[in-house]
Amino acid sequence: MGVAVLVILVGAGFIVQRSFFRGGFDLPEGGETVKETIVIRDGEVIGIEDGVQTENIDQMKKDGQFFETKEIMITDGVKHSIPLEELLGGGPPKDGIPSIDNPKFITTGEADKWLSDDEPGIAFSLGNTNRFYPYQIMVWHEIVNDTVEGRRVLITYCPLCLTGFVFDPVVKGERVEFGTSGKLWKSNLVMYDRKTDSLWPQVLGEAVVGEMTGTKLKTLSSDQVLYSNWKKLFPNGEVLSRETGANRFYGSSPYGDYFSVTNLSLSLVNPTDTRLPNDAFVFGIVIKGKAKAYSTEAVKAKGEVKDSFQDTSIVLRYDKELDVVRMFKVSPDGSEERINPFSSFWFSWAAAHPDTELYK
Repeated sequence: MGVAVLVILVGAGFIVQRSFFRGGFDLPEGGETVKETIVIRDGEVIGIEDGVQTENIDQMKKDGQFFETKEIMITDGVKHSIPLEELLGGGPPKDGIPSIDNPKFITTGEADKWLSDDEPGIAFSLGNTNRFYPYQIMVWHEIVNDTVEGRRVLITYCPLCLTGFVFDPVVKGERVEFGTSGKLWKSNLVMYDRKTDSLWPQVLGEAVVGEMTGTKLKTLSSDQVLYSNWKKLFPNGEVLSRETGANRFYGSSPYGDYFSVTNLSLSLVNPTDTRLPNDAFVFGIVIKGKAKAYSTEAVKAKGEVKDSFQDTSIVLRYDKELDVVRMFKVSPDGSEERINPFSSFWFSWAAAHPDTELYK
């Protein structure tokens, strides 16, 4: 019912309300705001600037560790790194779009009965387990709290932004479940963790409101891929089942074509960066606090692209068999390590990172 409510609102010509659907989140509306500067190391907040000893910072510099400072706000005791008015009500309340918390999986043979070859989804592999999460299911749920090879992982998809990737859901040293908050930030899904109720825009992978503000989740290697291409590589793989515990119109999308930008998406962002079309598909990375996007079509055209960004050597390659682009960090000795970028429509990445560099 959650997404259906949103569809009804849009179809009736209503504008998404620029206010909070409180739905269990006690967000301040006004009140006194103060500022403080936090210190972040490898995505983890280690304290406020005045509380981190100078010798510790000096040691981090000697060890070559990257750390940054960020000014955040505290309004009526609530930490936040973005203006609270940037959080828009998306229609459904908290958990109105239900996450899948006990996912079931079926064989490719069983999935073939209802999943066509040209349907997209998220492919994720860990150990000897290879799983495919069809967008025809994800579009109604957006989040799957899965456990793969005994390890909790967070599968996420925002249909408004074509952002589909996997996180390591560590919050305060524990892997926890996430849910949908019912809010949007720059048209993007805003998640919440079920340990602290902090709010995390998916396209940032970073907490922007609540106790965990400034903390970042690590992304895990995954691909947005067509079912037929994935199935050729993993014929014995596992496919997310339609048995989700919820009644939804699986096989249809309330947002239309998976690969088209909706008017709703653009109306919530008002994009101005015209270096690429709004619906161009890009890979985005943030290294040492700087952002850069890579046009996947440009990489496909060349087959391989080598680049250097923020003193990091990067190579992007087009895998024709899977029809996906993958990104790797190249060490001085020539060895490669896969980088896990944020994949999205160009308008979404540019809205989240207005100062982003671009390879096109």
